[in-house]
Amino acid sequence: MDIDWLQIENPILLALLATLFTWFVTMAGASLVFFFKDIHSRVMNLMLGFTAGVMIAASFWSLLSPAIELAAKDDPNTAWFPATVGFLSGGAFLLLIDKVLPHLHPRLPMEKAEGIRTSWERSVLLILAITLHNIPEGLAVGVAFGAYGVSQDPEILTGAILLAIGIGLQNFPEGTAVSVPLRREGFSRRKAFFYGQLSGIVEPIAGVLGAFLVMSISQILPYALSFAAGAMIFVVIEELIPESQQGNETDLSTIGAMIGFAVMMSLDVALG
Repeated sequence: MDIDWLQIENPILLALLATLFTWFVTMAGASLVFFFKDIHSRVMNLMLGFTAGVMIAASFWSLLSPAIELAAKDDPNTAWFPATVGFLSGGAFLLLIDKVLPHLHPRLPMEKAEGIRTSWERSVLLILAITLHNIPEGLAVGVAFGAYGVSQDPEILTGAILLAIGIGLQNFPEGTAVSVPLRREGFSRRKAFFYGQLSGIVEPIAGVLGAFLVMSISQILPYALSFAAGAMIFVVIEELIPESQQGNETDLSTIGAMIGFAVMMSLDVALG
């Protein structure tokens, strides 16, 4: 299919700028390693819970709901089909990566490492765990801006911008969740910061790829939006919620999730 580069240049550039912003917020979170060698588990649980809440709200208001609305324009009776297929495909895609990519979630012993068995060091596995989070986040932002490129709907553009802001908000604790454990592993502050922010580099890559694919094949748009939602929900259920529930202060992670959900919902409903 021929692509009108003049038409897609702006949405793809917007996707790149938006995901560079989310990467920058990851850097800001990773920079806490210059001030703290450790963060109390209660604070980390609250932050990770907030991240989970933001991702759940963004998955529905910014991705699934627009996917259903777009599909309904073609056939209201089958609007559920693209959303369902895309959502489950996104989860299956992340499940495959989860089973293959070696990684270790923060605050867990080495024997809890997931993916293919490897001799890689603990620090590398910690970085890969957060990198796994960031793939669907960058993809979601890119697909949202690609949706604007296809529809030229100002409301969709507003939703894409709000999604980028929401993803940026929850990237702050994710950057911290990499850099601080690396500092505890014996890394210098500079190295811990460098590898912490490096986990976010996949977001601009996934964002540009997502926008490009949607702009190239506009028919996949409802599927792409719901695919990104399914991938994000998989990360929330498989990783963020269990990580946020470690220790005895599980109420804090629940409160954090409620606050994160309410913040993202408010942004989408009030400004979207």
